[in-house]
Amino acid sequence: MIKTIHIINGPNLNFLGRREPGIYGYDTLETILNELQLNFPSVCFHHFQSNYEGAIIDFLQTHYETIQALIINPGALAHYSIALLDALKAMKCPIIEVHLSNIYQRETFRELSITAKAAKGVITGLGKYSYFLAVNYLLKLNE
Repeated sequence: MIKTIHIINGPNLNFLGRREPGIYGYDTLETILNELQLNFPSVCFHHFQSNYEGAIIDFLQTHYETIQALIINPGALAHYSIALLDALKAMKCPIIEVHLSNIYQRETFRELSITAKAAKGVITGLGKYSYFLAVNYLLKLNE
C-alpha cells in the first residue's frame, strides 16, 4: 500500500502564482502542496523543487530505493532532458507526470514530453487538479 508520495517540481515552478498566472493559475506551489495534504491526510508527502536538472537527478538517485510513488512536473525539462528521462526510467516506483497547462495548446516545442516515456501516465491542462488526480490514481494502484 502506498503511504508516501514524492512530488518533484522542476524549473520555475517555485514561481507559481507570480509567473504567467493566466496560464499557470494564481495558486503558489506551497498552496497546492498544502491543499494536497489537507485532502489526503493519510498520505505522507515529500516535496522537492529545483531549477537545476542535475539537482533533480541527484535527488532521484539518492532516494532511488525509498520512493514508493512519484509525481513529477518536470516543467521545461520535459521537452528536452534526456538525462532526466534516463533517471526516471531507472526508478522502481510508479511515476505520474503532471503539467498545469495543456501542453498541446501551447507552443509547438511544448507539445512533446520526452520524460513522459518513463511515466505510467500523464495528466495535463487541469491546473492544480492535475496533482490531485495523480494522487488519486497512485492511491488506487494498490487497493
